[in-house]
Amino acid sequence: MTAEPAHGALARVVREHAGRLAASLVSLLGDFSAAEDLVQDAVETALRRWPVEGIPERPDAWLFTVARRRGLDVLRREANYRDKLTQVRWPVQPAPGDRLRLVFTCCHPALSRQAQIALTLRVVCGLTTAQIAAAFVVPESTVAQRLTRAKKKIAGAGIPYRVPAADELPARLGEVLAVVYLLFNEGYLSSCGERSHSRDLVDDAEWLAALLAALMPAEPEAVGLLALIRLHRARAAARFDPKGALVLLRDQDRSLWNHTAIGEAIASLTRAARRHRRPGPYQLQAAIVTCHAEARRWEDTDWAQIAVLYDMLLHLTPSPVARLHRAVALHHAEGPGAAMAELEGLGEALDRYALYHATLAEVLRALGRFEQATAADRRALGLTANPAQQALLRERLAEAQPDLFMVCP
Repeated sequence: MTAEPAHGALARVVREHAGRLAASLVSLLGDFSAAEDLVQDAVETALRRWPVEGIPERPDAWLFTVARRRGLDVLRREANYRDKLTQVRWPVQPAPGDRLRLVFTCCHPALSRQAQIALTLRVVCGLTTAQIAAAFVVPESTVAQRLTRAKKKIAGAGIPYRVPAADELPARLGEVLAVVYLLFNEGYLSSCGERSHSRDLVDDAEWLAALLAALMPAEPEAVGLLALIRLHRARAAARFDPKGALVLLRDQDRSLWNHTAIGEAIASLTRAARRHRRPGPYQLQAAIVTCHAEARRWEDTDWAQIAVLYDMLLHLTPSPVARLHRAVALHHAEGPGAAMAELEGLGEALDRYALYHATLAEVLRALGRFEQATAADRRALGLTANPAQQALLRERLAEAQPDLFMVCP
């Protein structure tokens, strides 16, 4: 047994192994709900036993053994299922597309959008019910109910475990892309307080996005999402200092960026845009990040172009968060007055969003309204659980520096 704290180790093991284990069991058993239940039973058993017994040397094999034993104990009455389960051996090796099949199964249009995302995060990505509840800012019982209803609907409607046929893909693509994007965002800057970011989740998001782009090469939004993820990852080496503190975009050492990867991502995005001429939200977001990635210095950033791209994004998918980022662009392109005019209309919609208050603080400080800026920073600090964001805000409050709290334009 290792000495690693049980809670943190369990979260890591679940992220790394639960999705692959579920995909394998679904593929072997042909029963989505039963496979997911077996994995979750194993996780819940680990939650009870690992704090007392310690973390096993092979936690993935431990989870598999518990899942298999639980299936044999509970479902012996189903002879066909039992025969299949007894044939399962460790290690299980899912086919490369098994997790993508799970994503499409979870994102069936018969399910509500909330259920689609919750089910995917639970089964494919290995997040716990509590983590999903924190992401949605709803009670854990609400998420549990969504998951239960979703699994029952999948079983009752006979929703198949497969990647849909070509003519069925458009009905699900939007939600599949949204799930992968949400997964990437959670990994890029975590919403929980355990750590600032999760490379495992980012790896999963890029892998799924690459599978989608390969499956649908004629779909520019799939290419756009993959380019967006890779553009962000190309700058990862400069995002944190040696002590783990967050480095703001304008202060990053751009020589640490992977300029080869940036060039490749931009090239793929450009090819998709020229070939299809169907701009979408992910292509536009990737184009915005391209503006930052191409600037040799912070001072060279084309903020006017970024503002135009946000205008296009808002035309396609209006949202308060996109308006907030447009306000940041306006601040640099036209001045704090233009930004404040935009921010004043977002207070109600984004009152519980830390980045809104941190951005508001910077604009207020630029306008000389220092007491209000401090209050906005304090509000932002109270709303974020991310340790790197918290440290940055505490430093800003202590030094009263007009730093831009923007890490992911």
